Amino acid sequence: MRRPAGTTRPERSKATGPRLSGTNLERAGDYNQRVTLQAIRVVGPVIRPDLATITGLTPPAIANITKRLLDQKLVIEVGRVRGGRGQPGMQLAINPDGCFSLGMNIDRDHITIVLLDFAGRVRSRATREIDFASPEAVARFFQDETGRMFSGWDFSAMPVLGLGVAMPDDMGQVDLPRRPADYEAWSSVDVRALLSPAFDLPIIVENDAAAAALGESQFGHGLRKPSFFYILITSGLGGGLVIDGEHFRGANGRSGEIGFLPVRSRRSPARSLQGVVSLSALYDHLERGGFSLSHPEELSALPPDGQALLAEWVDLAAELLTEPVLNISCVVNPEAIYVGGRLPADIVDHLIHALNRRLSKVEGVPTIAPVLRAATAADAPAVGAAILPFISQLLPSRANLRKMGED
Repeated sequence: MRRPAGTTRPERSKATGPRLSGTNLERAGDYNQRVTLQAIRVVGPVIRPDLATITGLTPPAIANITKRLLDQKLVIEVGRVRGGRGQPGMQLAINPDGCFSLGMNIDRDHITIVLLDFAGRVRSRATREIDFASPEAVARFFQDETGRMFSGWDFSAMPVLGLGVAMPDDMGQVDLPRRPADYEAWSSVDVRALLSPAFDLPIIVENDAAAAALGESQFGHGLRKPSFFYILITSGLGGGLVIDGEHFRGANGRSGEIGFLPVRSRRSPARSLQGVVSLSALYDHLERGGFSLSHPEELSALPPDGQALLAEWVDLAAELLTEPVLNISCVVNPEAIYVGGRLPADIVDHLIHALNRRLSKVEGVPTIAPVLRAATAADAPAVGAAILPFISQLLPSRANLRKMGED
């Protein structure tokens, strides 16, 4: 896979999310094309006059931009609108085969790779359940599976824009149950250098919870509720904050790190929230009760005694999440708080029900955001990671607009 001419390997992503307003900045024609493309992606099929209304761009500008997008095969015509007066308008929609992107989620208990088309559909998926995989094991898995995915692939007709990699920050340092000492090797690994021998295209590395929030923003509930907080429950616990469709990174790029919030509970010796609310903590809780699990799907098959232990964990997790959710509601005032990750959907629903029940009893707080199950769940970090090359090269963000304004 060769890198397209004129591209460079970008650094860790900055801002993310859709913005549907054009700009009059000098040399911002590319940004206006990005805005128009995003509008087609979000609201399409759509006719050109409606695009002008949505973006604030002039009809002649929309005509020129949509011609370029059709020539580039990023959008397609899908028929005319019938009814009404005058010439029926031709509807435009995203071309799913216009381009593709890879997303990879590296975590302490699994590796997942997805191939995403431009409409957000997963065309191919590979996953391996493996505890604390070494960098070498991750590189081998990536090379083997991408080789399989792209066997016979015509890159000239179906271009791949790049690879997004989602992984926890401090992955080799956080002391979770069962972590081997040599796992600290991840602290010094250059992920781009690790994967580039098998993938000579742009590689963007992002925090896993931020990538999951991005996936929800671009392909989930965030399209209707653009200000939200995403809680990602995996082997650890993370969060991502999206405000008006833009991922908020914070001063040091560490916003949303709810897993490190201190907790004190008579029911658990844990000193941080992810010491309870995480798959690692849940497995540890079950193992102390005599049930050894290695995969999230095994949770739904637990016998009655195991289900009782699981119910204990859900109740404690809901108790300890209540205060953080209240704090998020008061400080950020999001439209919703979404819960996703590797927990089976029925367990997520039980946790959300228990949490909302506790929140409903809280008095004196002006507004409490509803807690809901995320639309993007188990593969959310991988799907969100796959969106990063789309944003870098095709879709609008505040970061892209700033760069164009500085040129």
